[in-house]
Parts: sequence; structure tokens; C-alpha cells
Amino acid sequence: MSQTIRPADIRKSFVVRATPEKAWAVFTSGFGRWWPKTHYIGPSPLTDAVVEPRAGGRWYGVHADGVERPWGAVLAWEPPRRLLLDWQISHEWGYQPDLHTDVEVLFVPVGDGETRIDFTHRDLERFGDSEAAAATRAGMDRGWGLILEAFKVAAES
Repeated sequence: MSQTIRPADIRKSFVVRATPEKAWAVFTSGFGRWWPKTHYIGPSPLTDAVVEPRAGGRWYGVHADGVERPWGAVLAWEPPRRLLLDWQISHEWGYQPDLHTDVEVLFVPVGDGETRIDFTHRDLERFGDSEAAAATRAGMDRGWGLILEAFKVAAES
């Protein structure tokens, strides 16, 4: 009997000093203001990042060369509690329309104007089982930590 071992989901949970409504607004409509300009795909530097405000919308980067490079789709838009995104970026850091991994962000009120953010990036086994895919998965945990720290700073300012 063979056993398949799935890569672990990336999970981050932290509290921000902001209401769920403010945290949601910063994460979504303010996405391009806090997303690190160092984290992008393609040859041209990132100038903006966008999450379209609806299920079925897109999330994407806008680049210095004027090109919009897709990152995926908005699967669930439930303000101010839940955002579910389809991450369609491969382990080689390019858009791949037939790749689907989920990024879910929950905004949980914890009182006193604070919100717990529960972040999960799952289905990472879909990157494949190559050494390159494993290396990308290993680095993504740190990358998401840096990205979410930028969000926390923006949400609390």
C-alpha cells in the first residue's frame, strides 16, 4: 500500500489593531498600497496590485511596462469576513491558467477593535513533486510572512 504525503498548507494567524471592516478595506481596496513591490511576476517592476471587489473578479499586478499580469481570480467575496482567491502562479513564478491553489483570508473580530487574521494557502501539491517545486513551497512560507507583515503595518496605521 502506497501513501501520498501532501505538502503542508501555509498558515498564518495574527491579530491586527483594526476592526474587521477596516482590516478588510485595507486588504482589498487598499491592496496596491501595502502589497510589497518586490513581490511580482514578469520582467517589469510592479507599480500596483489590484483585487477586483467581487466573486468572479481578478487579482493581478500592474507593471511599469503598462502590462496587467494576472495572478488568479476572486472565488469568494464576503465582506468583512472572508476572501477566497485562486492563486494561479506556478512554482516557476509565472501565471498558469490551469493551476489552481487557494488563498483564503478570514477576518475574525476578537473585541476592542481588533481582528484576528487567519490566512491559509492550500493545495500546494499542485505545483508538482519536482525539486524546484519543493524549493518554491519551502520559500513561500517566509514570503507570505513578509507580505502579511506589510499588511499588518498598513492595517494598524
